[in-house]
This record gives sequence, C-alpha cells and structure tokens, in this order.
Amino acid sequence: MDIHQILQHLPHRYPLLLVDRVLEMEPGKRIVALKNVSINEPFFSGHFPHHPVMPGVLII
Repeated sequence: MDIHQILQHLPHRYPLLLVDRVLEMEPGKRIVALKNVSINEPFFSGHFPHHPVMPGVLII
C-alpha cells in the first residue's frame, strides 16, 4: 500500500502521519508498516536542540 492508499484509510496527516508504506495487512488482525525517519522530522528540532533524540513514545 503506498502513501496515496494510506491517506484514504487514515485520518492522520503530516506531521502526525507516521506511516509511509504498508508491507503486509490482514484486515482486523495485523499490519506491518514502515516509517522512513530523517533528521528533518519536526520532533527532532525540540527533542533536544543540538542533540536530536528519537522520542521514546514514538519507538515501538
């Protein structure tokens, strides 16, 4: 599933759309998805300035 299909299924939009691609899906059971993380993500600018760290609540 690409980003256009994902946007049809999820109400989330940038910057809170944390899914870039769906690899596997069993409707109602499970999903395997990817989020490509770069240093340009909005949460890095404030967590922490000059020492970016991935916020723990975003790590699964």
